[in-house]
Amino acid sequence: MSGFCPELSDDVIEVRDWVHEFARDVIRPAGAEWDEREETPWPIIQEAAKIGLYSLDFFATQWFEESGLGLSVAFEEIFWGDAGIGLSIVGTGLAAAALSSNGTPEQMGEWLPQMFGSENDVKLGAFCASEPDAGSDIGSIRTRAVQDRGDWVLNGVKTWATNGGIADVHVVLASVEPSLGTRGQATFVIPPGTPGLSMGQKFRKHGIRASHTAEVILDNVRVPGSCLLGGKEKLDARLARVRNGERAGGQAAMRTFETTRPSVAAMAVGIARAAFEYARDYASEREQFGRKIGENQAIAFLLADMATRVDVARLLTWRAAWMARNGRQFEQAEGSMSKLVAGETAVWVTEQAIQILGGAGYTREHPVERFHRDAKIFTIFEGTSEIQRLIIGRAVTGLQVR
Repeated sequence: MSGFCPELSDDVIEVRDWVHEFARDVIRPAGAEWDEREETPWPIIQEAAKIGLYSLDFFATQWFEESGLGLSVAFEEIFWGDAGIGLSIVGTGLAAAALSSNGTPEQMGEWLPQMFGSENDVKLGAFCASEPDAGSDIGSIRTRAVQDRGDWVLNGVKTWATNGGIADVHVVLASVEPSLGTRGQATFVIPPGTPGLSMGQKFRKHGIRASHTAEVILDNVRVPGSCLLGGKEKLDARLARVRNGERAGGQAAMRTFETTRPSVAAMAVGIARAAFEYARDYASEREQFGRKIGENQAIAFLLADMATRVDVARLLTWRAAWMARNGRQFEQAEGSMSKLVAGETAVWVTEQAIQILGGAGYTREHPVERFHRDAKIFTIFEGTSEIQRLIIGRAVTGLQVR
């Protein structure tokens, strides 16, 4: 990509080292405990807030960092520490991205601070898009938003929501004109304490167990018109263009996912790197048949492939992040490429780490089994690998691949 140079500025290096220190000293030692507890690690989030890592200022600064690599580098370090705790720390960022992608400056000024709170009063945000019968098929969502005397009334069930039901601010994707499919959807902010919003089932997961994932039930949830992201005038103009057969711009959920794909890819890179480093160090110390197992070509070649694939995933991630920051269109679906490769790399590398450790890697005495469980979600959430391939296929062929 012309103009892209994968070189970190001094500011980004400083952030990387600062976040790595927190990941090494605070997140990683607590990873196994909170994985077993399957609970939100409030003490760790509080510690992150105290140093400014969990804060609107940190996320906003990195969003607008000149190279676009700030968040990618920071997220890699956080998830190098532990993915479950990491998602608890950065999960609010998805709701914040949805608000920033679709909201007005006034709405961002009002609601973003309420998603993070302060170091002494931590808050959470949740983005609610998926539904029991509409995961990757966003066009099939059934949650409805109906206007009533200037207010909006929402009804439906959301699922797989990070921080769902325990968040202070929920950002909800709903259909306002079902006949128009995804083009008839809009995004709403649900303020703290709004009657009718409740948590449904909390999911017990294969991995990322320290991150809260649950259903969100919307039962006649009434919000004022100011909670429609972008405003009513913008929505009406977009719907009118759709009815007239004109292009109406990107769909709300897709704008959010496009914005966050490089960040999600960076999370997967962090897990893959953690597994590679652990397996490399183990192979350098473990002796079998009178020599280090890393001296065997079978192990050394596998480690070489692991290191190479981690670097490939990172470079794709950095390119996508740089393009997004510099206003370059993802003409070849570069955002999806980064997410696809990083997610599948994380699964493959963590599996090979287990193989290198042998039976020891299959036990909870070593973290690679947890890394492997955590990695799998990155081929599923925020667009499965199959969906990413569909998006890339359409981009590179120009055809409506189905």
